[in-house]
This record gives sequence, structure tokens and C-alpha cells, in this order.
Amino acid sequence: MFVASLVGVFRFKDLPEKYGPFVQHKALLEKKTIDDEDQIAIVNIAGTESNHVLFLDSYKNVKEIMEELKLVDAELNYNSKKILEGHL
Repeated sequence: MFVASLVGVFRFKDLPEKYGPFVQHKALLEKKTIDDEDQIAIVNIAGTESNHVLFLDSYKNVKEIMEELKLVDAELNYNSKKILEGHL
């Protein structure tokens, strides 16, 4: 299992450009329209070149995020988990 670490939580309008393609891809998969003020968390999967996008308004709690990450064989590290709990 890979370790997932929070890169940051951004409003869409403040999202660093390098994460744009990841966000657009996830929005397309979820058929989601993104607003400038949407809160988006970017999680890096250690040992890979992959970033996982989390649209924070799609989750009720961190447990749901952890379940989603299990599907990509990743586990959220402790500090990232605590930070995301504060955003939800």
C-alpha cells in the first residue's frame, strides 16, 4: 500500500497550474462542474508520479476519503488526515 500525503487545499481559482489537468480529469470522471470557490485537496501518492484530487464538498468525513484512497491502494498519512478533518 502506498502512502498518500496532502499537498494542499486550494480554492479552484488559486490552484497551482500544474494540478489543473488532474482536477479537470477528476471533474470529467465525476461529471462535476467546478466553481472558482470550490475547495480542492491535492494528495500525492508516494512512490508514484500520481496526484489524487479530492473535491471536498463531495465528502461528509475523512473516512469516505480514506475509502476512496483504498481503491487506488493508498492510505492517508496521519498529519494529512488531521488537516483534512479540519476542512470537512
